[in-house]
Amino acid sequence: MTAAAGIGPGIDDVARRAEQRAWSWYDWANSAYATTIGAVLFAPYLTSVAEVAACGRAGTVTDPCRQDLAVLGVAVSPGSLAFYVITVSTVLSALVLPIVGAVADRSPSKRRLMGRFAWAGAGIATAMFAVSGSNWQLGAVLLLVGNVAFGSSLVVYDAILCEIALPDERDAVSSRAWAFGYLGGGLLLAVDLAIVTLHDTLGLSTTMAVRVSLASAGLWWGLFTLIPYLRLRDRPARDAVPASGRLVRRSFGQLFATLRGARQYPMTLTFLLAYLFYNDGIQTVIGIASVYGDKQLGFETGVLIATILLVQFVAFGGALLFGRVAARLGSRRTIMAGLGVWMVVVGVGYVLPAQNLPAFLALATAIGIVLGGTQALSRSLFSQLIPAGREAEYFSLYQACERGTSWLGTLVFGLVHQWTDSYRPAIAALAVFFAIGLVLLVRVDPRRAIIEAGNEPPAVV
Repeated sequence: MTAAAGIGPGIDDVARRAEQRAWSWYDWANSAYATTIGAVLFAPYLTSVAEVAACGRAGTVTDPCRQDLAVLGVAVSPGSLAFYVITVSTVLSALVLPIVGAVADRSPSKRRLMGRFAWAGAGIATAMFAVSGSNWQLGAVLLLVGNVAFGSSLVVYDAILCEIALPDERDAVSSRAWAFGYLGGGLLLAVDLAIVTLHDTLGLSTTMAVRVSLASAGLWWGLFTLIPYLRLRDRPARDAVPASGRLVRRSFGQLFATLRGARQYPMTLTFLLAYLFYNDGIQTVIGIASVYGDKQLGFETGVLIATILLVQFVAFGGALLFGRVAARLGSRRTIMAGLGVWMVVVGVGYVLPAQNLPAFLALATAIGIVLGGTQALSRSLFSQLIPAGREAEYFSLYQACERGTSWLGTLVFGLVHQWTDSYRPAIAALAVFFAIGLVLLVRVDPRRAIIEAGNEPPAVV
């Protein structure tokens, strides 16, 4: 075992920290998609477009659209459409991302591979400007493909963490990058808030203001991806499974070998299963927050953007705070405390009165405190549990349930809404995901898992 596994020989502290700073810029870049599109604007916008197609108008709290869409011969509530699309995108990701991971582990230039997926996703996000009127089909396709490209870029990005940070550095590096991402996403969201709020002054309709904001997220994502692309170093693949043939064929061979060998790391698999559940809960809360605030609580788009903006900047401090707590208590214990807060959040969300802005903002503040911290520490802890040379493949499984690509939670939320015609019991149902994740996380022995993976445990686990 070596403390510097994944770190190239001869790389001094200054050069390593420079790469860590460059790496964190991709959190800044991709947070535009995760925030402006994934968390705030696109789900309610696609819902309104679907309602226009079904009812000839967008629904309101007092006069909802109760007509269904016909999707491949199946009746689908317009209010559930976006969540079903996210579900399908994650099922597709479950097939695609492991192959992306296998290719990445064999690639001598992870930064190039990350850039290609990022720029593909950024182009798709920019194209969301074209979604208008009743054209929900275009919106659904763009969201589907955009989510897969987003997840693919993150598989490669997360794997690079193992190459640029020593074990004792990873909680801090991951937390700082996640905080930096919330800051970047928050700054763009502030601009979008101004565009939507001042749309009349700018000579734009509300719909056009939303479309411009969607395009801005794609442009932001593509532009700032240039920084890590230009400043990260290429490194040769390590410990790849011997195989013949072209890159994709060799990558399939490595993938199958990794899946067969995963049984040797039971603690890693237990953590991954725990993460599957609790992160589905987190991602679903993020994805449904704007729709819940709009359709159930009756807040206008400007209020929702301002609230998510509050979450972004609180999450900046929350991620840094969780990183410091983890340095004392260990990342697993800190994550467990965060899951307890998440269960309280969805319970309060169930009883939150409509149009009660102070209570809504208080709930958003609580979400911000735990949001970045639980995700950043999950990433850094998982990076310790992966055997050398399999980083991207294992992160591909991890990313299948990462932000914006959850499927169990969105499926349950969509089904409960369709059965009850209310978002309140749907949000309450999400507490089950946090509870299951917490129970499974209790069973994980992180020190044992790190040693089983052949890595050096950090001073505090």
